[in-house]
Amino acid sequence: MTDAAATTTPQKPHSILFVLITIFIDAIGFGLIMPVLPQLLMRVGNIGLSQAIEVGAWMGVTMAVAAFISAPILGNLSDRFGRRPVLLLSLAGLAVDYVLLAFANTIPLVFLGRTISGIFGGSYATAMAALADSTPPENRARTFGYVSAAFGVGFVLGPALGGLLGEYGDRAPFIAAASLAGLNFLYGMFVFPETLKVENRRPFSLARANPLGALKVVRALPGMGAVAVILILWQVSSLVYPMTWSFYAIAKFNWSTSLIGISLAVVGITIAISQTFITGPVVKKLGERDAATVGLCAAMGGYLSYAFITESWMAFAAMIFIALQGLVQPSLMAMLSRRATPDTQGEVQGISSMALGLGSVIAPLVLTRPMAYFTSDAAPFYFPGAPFIVATAFAVVAMILLRQLPRALATDAQA
Repeated sequence: MTDAAATTTPQKPHSILFVLITIFIDAIGFGLIMPVLPQLLMRVGNIGLSQAIEVGAWMGVTMAVAAFISAPILGNLSDRFGRRPVLLLSLAGLAVDYVLLAFANTIPLVFLGRTISGIFGGSYATAMAALADSTPPENRARTFGYVSAAFGVGFVLGPALGGLLGEYGDRAPFIAAASLAGLNFLYGMFVFPETLKVENRRPFSLARANPLGALKVVRALPGMGAVAVILILWQVSSLVYPMTWSFYAIAKFNWSTSLIGISLAVVGITIAISQTFITGPVVKKLGERDAATVGLCAAMGGYLSYAFITESWMAFAAMIFIALQGLVQPSLMAMLSRRATPDTQGEVQGISSMALGLGSVIAPLVLTRPMAYFTSDAAPFYFPGAPFIVATAFAVVAMILLRQLPRALATDAQA
């Protein structure tokens, strides 16, 4: 049993509630934008759908690279100065980002806005560290499940509102997102207490705050590297929905902005129900590795369904698979957290964000670009479901590696 597991962490409900609300509002802002992004790119750039998909791919890479660089920096800063200042700074940055996107009238300005999103999106690591500070080790899988639930609930409201607001113009959702982010920043100023004790803080180290330095820490902490690799593979696989869904819905079914929003809202409801009522009991019964395995199998079922379905109603029916795939990330995040000590939780959560960032760098190239090709005139046949085949392959490799983890690491939840 690690020192982190042996340390008793008192529950801090006010801190947990604020972090969950923060993630919830961030999800609303992200979801607001998704239904209108394809139309925005086509209009601003005066380009067709397949070209917009290609632009979206490189935009995703740019955003991911920014997050990859910033995540370990923000994680280490939170270990030095505390979670509160880093998280509030990030929230303010996101508010500025949405304002920029609300008025962007060229592709380069949209790229700039998404780069800012990537930089301050690294605050996810700080938020997760704050949750780890406030939650006993044995409850972290369940608490991280609540994070996904909050994100899912945000997706219920975000895309639905985005689709509705999108009928009034592709700028309206960005204005709404900027307003929500600004209000969230003000809320945090008044209610969010510092969660990191002074005695658990450590000096900021540039060597540990860059991606290569963080990789050295991965190697230094037992069992961390294997879980981080699995998390990278899963991130690539799971990003098939946020990166391709709006484009896929147009290319496959010619859905309207409002219908895209409704479909994403249904996904949010599914995720919220799963993470609230399924994740905790399943992880407790099966352990983190087996729970993640069940989620990976469900994900593959969903991916293959979306690759080959032919009717709109099938897209909604296949969402049942998404409920169980929600087991994967909370289980993997809990496994990472258990390898950390109290003074390295921020750094370890930075490592997790770095892993997610690496996956986000890879995902647009291996998911979105094939979709752009198979929806263009140059393709030998029209196949919008191509990215879901790629996602299935990554999920298979992740599951193979997961099942090869040493039993001691895989069953930490029961240690």
